Amino acid sequence: MLLRKILIATTTVAALLVPAAAAQAATPAGTATAPAVTTAATADSTFAAASSANPVIVVGGLIGLSIAYEPIAARLRADGYRVSIYQLPGLGTGDIRDSARALSSYVDQVRASTGAAKVDLVTHSEGGLVSRWYVKFLGGGDKVGRYISLGTPQYGTYVANIINFVGLGSCVGIVACQQMTIGSDFLATLNSGTQAPGPVRWTTIRTWEDELVRPVDNAVLSGATNVLVQSWCPLRAVGHVGLVLDGTTYTIVRQALTDAAIRPNCFAL
Repeated sequence: MLLRKILIATTTVAALLVPAAAAQAATPAGTATAPAVTTAATADSTFAAASSANPVIVVGGLIGLSIAYEPIAARLRADGYRVSIYQLPGLGTGDIRDSARALSSYVDQVRASTGAAKVDLVTHSEGGLVSRWYVKFLGGGDKVGRYISLGTPQYGTYVANIINFVGLGSCVGIVACQQMTIGSDFLATLNSGTQAPGPVRWTTIRTWEDELVRPVDNAVLSGATNVLVQSWCPLRAVGHVGLVLDGTTYTIVRQALTDAAIRPNCFAL
C-alpha cells in the first residue's frame, strides 16, 4: 500500500517532491546515513572551528531519498562539519508526528556516537516541520543548537490544497500531504504559541522561485531570522529543489551555522 502511495505521489503530487535526481536505490525507509566525521586537516581556522562544532543532521523531505542531500552534505563536510543525512521513515508519507519521534531517536544516536551535547539541523521542505515538532513537543529544544529550514511550508502550501480541489481526493491518502495543507489541524497545533522557542537559534531560508511552497512567505517563522534569497541577490534563480544545491543558499546556511551576520555571496557556485 505504501509503495502504491509513493508511486501516485511521484506523478500527481509533484508539488511535494524532492529532487528527481535522487530516484535511485536508497537506504531502507526510516534509516539514515551514519554520521560522517571529518577532522580538521588544514590550518584554516574556519575548517578547524567547524570540525569541533555541533554535528549537523541534514533532514530530508517528502519522497526525499538520502542520496538527494549528498550535495549539501558534501559542502558541509568540505567545510569541516561532522554530517549525517536523515531520511524520513516511509519517505515522509506518514504522520509527521511519527517522523518526529523517529528523528528524536536518531538525534540521540548521533549525540551518543559523537559525544556531542547538541546537534544542528539543516532541514528541507517537510523535514523542517518534522524537526519543529521534535523541538517543540518532544524535548528537542535541549538537544538542538540551531535549526535551519530550506523551503519548509511552515504554514502549509496551496499546492497541497489544490490536489484535493482538482479531484484527486485528500492528498491521494498521503497523511503528511494532508498535514501540509493550509489550515490543517496539524499546522494549527504546531504554530500555536511560540513558533521559534529558545534556546534554539532559528533560521528560515526561502526563494521567490519556490514552485512548491505557495505563498512563498508561508516559509517564514515568527521569532526566526527569515532570509529571502532574492532580497540579497535579486537575479539569483533558485527553485524548491535548488535550495539544497545552490551555492548562494549554502553561504547562508554556513553563516547561520556559525551565528554570523547573514550576507550571502550572490556569485557562489
